[in-house]
Amino acid sequence: MREKGLKPNSYTYGSVILLLCRSCKLAEAEEAFREMIGDGIVPDNVVYTTLIDGFCKGGNIKAASKFFYEMLSLDIAPDIVTYTAIISGFCRVGDMVEAGKLFHEMICRGLEPDSVTFTEVINGYCKAGEIKEAFSVHNRMIQAGCSPNVVTYTALIDGLCKEGDLDSANDLLHEMWKIGLQPNLFTYNSIVNGLCKSGNIEEAIKLVGEFEAAGINPDAVTYTTLMDAYCKSGEMSKAQEVLKEMLGRGLEPTVVTFNVLMNGFCLNGMLEDGEKLLNWMLAKGIAPNATTYNSLVKLYCVRGDVKAAAAVYKDMCAREVGPDGKTYENLIRGHCKARNMKEAWFLYRGMVEKGFRVSAGTYSDLIKGFFKRKKFVEAREVFEQMKREGIAADKEIFDFFSDTKLKGRRKTDTVVDPVDDIIESYLVDEELREAN
Repeated sequence: MREKGLKPNSYTYGSVILLLCRSCKLAEAEEAFREMIGDGIVPDNVVYTTLIDGFCKGGNIKAASKFFYEMLSLDIAPDIVTYTAIISGFCRVGDMVEAGKLFHEMICRGLEPDSVTFTEVINGYCKAGEIKEAFSVHNRMIQAGCSPNVVTYTALIDGLCKEGDLDSANDLLHEMWKIGLQPNLFTYNSIVNGLCKSGNIEEAIKLVGEFEAAGINPDAVTYTTLMDAYCKSGEMSKAQEVLKEMLGRGLEPTVVTFNVLMNGFCLNGMLEDGEKLLNWMLAKGIAPNATTYNSLVKLYCVRGDVKAAAAVYKDMCAREVGPDGKTYENLIRGHCKARNMKEAWFLYRGMVEKGFRVSAGTYSDLIKGFFKRKKFVEAREVFEQMKREGIAADKEIFDFFSDTKLKGRRKTDTVVDPVDDIIESYLVDEELREAN
């Protein structure tokens, strides 16, 4: 365009930025935006909103926020679409404090939320487990004369089911029918999930039959949920029957489906079946992920076979399946129990370097492992790192340090002071927790 002597105008830039955002080419979209400014064209509300929405959907809430506050600094007023986009972004990442703040700010600016905005906030609170706040927004929605839709009700039902409040979820389902709203598959899947998690598998199966009779066919999520319930109750034969029915209906299992089955085999000590499933997946070209491997790693470690666990770890790395935090936690625990502290420490360093959060349980495993090997300096180092991260030692670690101190007071005088300091720190943490 420039080669022909034509200069892009505001409309051209806006169209290009929109197209790039919809194609998830966010870096190119920002480049076009900066080029637009370089050409002396001032972006308007529509351009900023397009970028905010694109970056939010792309999971980059930091960049989206930057654009939002940049437009405010330029006195470009955000409208309801802008606020809905940025609020939705914060809801997606689970930051309901910021989402709630922006929702309140929007109303203070005289912008009345529509059903989309209300539903995004309600869904965000439900996913965050803040059901009370979700219903508070729901009540405000009704008071504002904005009718909840199927998506709104589904979000609330899903939130209630995850909290185990199936009675209230059922009440909302009947309320939907009463006002003429037809529940969709997502609605029913939420209730099926709630029933399964509460142990009512037969009720869940009955519900699947009911909504299927009403013309709504179950999908892979429905069947995977039922399989997960059977796996966790130890009924592996029934879980496999559900998989066969799913395949018979022409539904394609996802990696989550296979992970559920793998977890079931490992939970029930069926190691050979788990190994066969992994080999079958690889033979069929179904790419396992870290969760698939984690189940096997955990079971091998529980059985004390850290060599086999390490082999699984090497295999997943060789297949370019990145280990996650759970992979490291399982391996570290396994090596600590086997007193292979060199390997455990190596894995811990790798875990930290890759940015995974180390849990209190993993720190405890390392401390106990080092003490069992009489590596008191290393145990102290791990404990100090726990303190720096604000993680308090639990009672088990306190008891462990106390026993070690009493047994080794005469033989290991050099570690008495550090142990005293550890116990004192623990007691201070306990007093603070009780005071709060």
